Amino acid sequence: MTTTHLDISQVAQQSGVPASTLRFYEEKGLIASTGRRGLRRLFDSGVLEQLALIAVGRDAGFSLDEIGRMFARDGKPSIDRKMLASKADELDRTIRRLSAMRDGLRHAAACPAPSHMECPTFRRILRAAASGAIKAQGKKAKRPGDPS
Repeated sequence: MTTTHLDISQVAQQSGVPASTLRFYEEKGLIASTGRRGLRRLFDSGVLEQLALIAVGRDAGFSLDEIGRMFARDGKPSIDRKMLASKADELDRTIRRLSAMRDGLRHAAACPAPSHMECPTFRRILRAAASGAIKAQGKKAKRPGDPS
């Protein structure tokens, strides 16, 4: 079985990931080149799947270190299901917080009160913000072992 090798410019073109980012991902250990053709790095064609997983992880809000733990030493996906469930729970909390904020803003935009400061709903939003409740909901608790 022959493996197709792509040079860095081909990987960049096919994945949409800039060459500078590919070099950064390699430096972080997320992907690995298989050699060089002249001055250009070569990658196994499987790197495209790895880059897709990295993109999904980034879109879901995982850090690069967390994404790095989603790969086994051979570069194959090895994803901790508990980590996925935890991220899904975090996204649920974020969705609830943002939905409440969206609903409050829509209400304030359409509120018949003479001014926003006379709108009871808008005043509740202000009180929540002043008490730190809105900001506290947006912050995730620091877990032991997480970098600062």
